[in-house]
Amino acid sequence: MEQEDHQLLLPLVEDENICLPLPINVVSRYWNIELPMAEAMESSKKYSEFNGSIIIEGIELAERHGLSCKIVHSSLIELKKIIDAGIPPIVILPGIPEITQHASVITGYNDEEKTILHYIQKGNQEGEQQEGAIPQDVFDREWSEEGRLLIIIAPVETLSNITLENNSQDKSNRLCFNSEKLNILKNSNDAITALKEAIELDSNNSTALQLYGAMLNQQNSLECVSFYEKSLEINNKSYLTFNGLGNFYLKTNQFEKAESYYSKAIEINPKRSAKIYKNRAYLREKLNKNSDAKEDLKSYLKYFPKAPDRGIIEQAIREI
Repeated sequence: MEQEDHQLLLPLVEDENICLPLPINVVSRYWNIELPMAEAMESSKKYSEFNGSIIIEGIELAERHGLSCKIVHSSLIELKKIIDAGIPPIVILPGIPEITQHASVITGYNDEEKTILHYIQKGNQEGEQQEGAIPQDVFDREWSEEGRLLIIIAPVETLSNITLENNSQDKSNRLCFNSEKLNILKNSNDAITALKEAIELDSNNSTALQLYGAMLNQQNSLECVSFYEKSLEINNKSYLTFNGLGNFYLKTNQFEKAESYYSKAIEINPKRSAKIYKNRAYLREKLNKNSDAKEDLKSYLKYFPKAPDRGIIEQAIREI
């Protein structure tokens, strides 16, 4: 590691699988542990209908092969401390449009330029990874949407030498990742049980509260509101929570409340979802805000140019 620019040199890795996401494979190789792709492929048979990646499967695979893991809500200061200890952290960030989230390996930071360096899946001529530099304030703003979730994978002795701000959150956060896996497997009862336990372990876990709210929202339960609101008390930058409340109030025909929550989500991240604009356009039309509805439909097509309903939306724009 070059201390002067706080940068870690990570191996170039291209192999990934639904149960061995690229960030986990990269970090494991950094520690000279090659995780068996055959094992990941065997695990992935359970998820034949799912297109994303299942982080907890990758974490458990790494742990079965000698690495240790902690999942915490963190901070920029702690992130830098972990990098300076020679550990490449994985962060959870908002996904590209219509993908809920994605995991990214952080390879370093530059305090002079105020940038955070991400691992990107392209090699240079020497076969080393390239970094994508992101302005620190942009990175922190986006990371805060996910409660600054951080995954640290390292050998047991290395991890035990690091003092973490929120070390006790690990089990609660792990249950959140487990619940997402159970949800993908359409095992919603066990997913709900995992989230209840996560909240019992840490009643201030904004991620657990948001996910539990989302599960209750799927069941059309009014109870979702109190869990969403509690999540926002802890993390008022949670896009998914504002969007969830908007969805709930849209379903229950409380259009003014729905508009307010959708607008707050859009204020946090205007590019994160195209569908939110279509939803807000629908309710704005109901509220006789036709010019605003028209602008929202234009935004929907701007962020989702290949929308399957493009023709219908273009016609609606003409007719409003």
